[in-house]
Amino acid sequence: MDEISNTVCSVIDSAELCRNTHPDREFAEEADKASMRIYEHLQYLNTNTTLYNAILKAESEGALLSEESRKAANNLRVDFEKGGIHLPKDKLERVNQLNLAIAHLGRKFNENVMNKPGFVDIYPASRIPRNIQHNFKPISRFKPRGVEEQSNAMNATRQKGVRIVTDSGSVSSALRWASDEEVRRQVYVVGNSEPRENIGVLDELIDARDEFAKTMGCRSYAEFAIRPNMAASVDVVMSFLNDLSDTVRHKADEEFNTIKDFKRRVCYDKSVDLEPWDEDYFIGMMKSSAHTVDPSVVASYFPLSQCIKGLNVLVESLFGATFHQVPMGDGESWHPNVIKLSLHHPDEGDLGFMYLDLYSRKGKYPGCAHFAIRGGRRLSDTNYQLPIIALVCNFSSSRGLTARLNHCDVETLFHEFGHALHSLLSRTEYQHFSGTRVALDVAETPSNLFEFYAWDYRVLRTFALDETTGDPIPEKLVKALNASRNMFPATDLQRQVFYSIMDLTLFGEHTSKPVDTISAVADLKRKHTSWNYVEGTHWHTRFSHLINYGAGYYSYLYARCFATTIWQEVCQGDPLSRSTGSAIRDKFLRHGGAKDPSALLKDFAGDSVIKNSGGGIIPDISSLCKEVGL
Repeated sequence: MDEISNTVCSVIDSAELCRNTHPDREFAEEADKASMRIYEHLQYLNTNTTLYNAILKAESEGALLSEESRKAANNLRVDFEKGGIHLPKDKLERVNQLNLAIAHLGRKFNENVMNKPGFVDIYPASRIPRNIQHNFKPISRFKPRGVEEQSNAMNATRQKGVRIVTDSGSVSSALRWASDEEVRRQVYVVGNSEPRENIGVLDELIDARDEFAKTMGCRSYAEFAIRPNMAASVDVVMSFLNDLSDTVRHKADEEFNTIKDFKRRVCYDKSVDLEPWDEDYFIGMMKSSAHTVDPSVVASYFPLSQCIKGLNVLVESLFGATFHQVPMGDGESWHPNVIKLSLHHPDEGDLGFMYLDLYSRKGKYPGCAHFAIRGGRRLSDTNYQLPIIALVCNFSSSRGLTARLNHCDVETLFHEFGHALHSLLSRTEYQHFSGTRVALDVAETPSNLFEFYAWDYRVLRTFALDETTGDPIPEKLVKALNASRNMFPATDLQRQVFYSIMDLTLFGEHTSKPVDTISAVADLKRKHTSWNYVEGTHWHTRFSHLINYGAGYYSYLYARCFATTIWQEVCQGDPLSRSTGSAIRDKFLRHGGAKDPSALLKDFAGDSVIKNSGGGIIPDISSLCKEVGL
């Protein structure tokens, strides 16, 4: 069974990487077709009664001797049943149709986000700060000199402007740096109102998932999605989120009022309101005035080549392993910038392989992500199939390896590297449990844990070196970075709680149909955040986590709580010691999804890391509250 799964996954995972990263559209389109064809084949396998009955027989006869083999059989059986194999034929056919429709709708949603971002034209160009104009497309128009001369084109002057394509990166850049409030307002409104097509796509997706879940005997898609997780029920998660929302509210309101008062002082207007398009701009100003953190000075310590060395420092200090660049065969690479590394241990040999595809280019997956290409599995007593992954980022390609990262990029790199280590260091018998193939509640724990490493001076001084002098980043600068980060922690946490509640609500039970997602999200924003909702906007139609994490976005908060406790209890004392590395590897990463996650967490970080609540499991939030200052 695991061999069948391994074969299918090798196609799905390779096709997924190819369609998201290959510069040749023909390759990407073929990968897209292959991905859908293999997905259809997977539907056939998941409804194959011969395979299902073989699992039932193996379970009932007690022939499975190890804990991992029994868990593998149980998970495979549950996967079959999640595909509807136990249903009558007519319902099973409908479930298959719905599964394919859900996959197509998810793909359409993400394609719309990538291909239909919207734009805003700003005249004159001087309304945009010079330091960010290079991020946007220069445009121009004829501007008449006066009313009397309008008919005379010879007297018109050419006025320079900029076109801001409102993808997420450009929107955040404009909202952070544009001092002109009307520019920020326009960018915010357009950036949060595209793609309009996704309103309908999301409506269809909600209906399809709801019908699918009800056909499977659940009250909602959220119930179907959460039931196999540690949380076990929607009520457990919603109760956890509502409690966290109440806990963070007072401090978030205080932070909101602090920003509002600052805006009123800057604008010399005691009655001006604080709007959502003000958040990044005024928070940025407040951080800059409170802590002298010059982004260009910070970036000078993080050339990309040094950051890659930083990943090597981590694996060498923690695990005694090193990365080595290895040659690739013909046709193995999909772009000249891609490099392949082996993770090598002096006693254990090669542990796995990692492709790095770090630079932005047209048509490439827009964010940063970890792609599994091959899971690890035991082939024989002496032979192990080594895991292969790709780390895909979108750093500026203009300067190659001399490209400098801002500190936010460094944190993102470390986050994705946490996922990569989970894949590379797991040693499960079955690839079904390899690396990140774990319960959704804990999947983001390693990535959140390694974010802490990106903020710790003891770690940063090992690789963040001045390009010219080779001096390590000053401790004073790292303290300023941390102080700046800690200025508005409740605002950030409140936003994540709101996202999680919104995701759970959209895929939860609904008394009437169709669901007006715009009104629902607007009401939740008013209830669970300190900020206004801007009429006419629908930012959730570009929130791709609704596709990948439907009813599962809460898992980021679960993971953040777990990772914060692990950092404080296990890693913070000596983050780069071999004993810390051994704990991370042997008590967590090694096991992938092969062990019960709650037992794994308790063994790793102590019994208090989790709590039982209403028949499910929730994280202990005391470490998170300590970090946020609640």
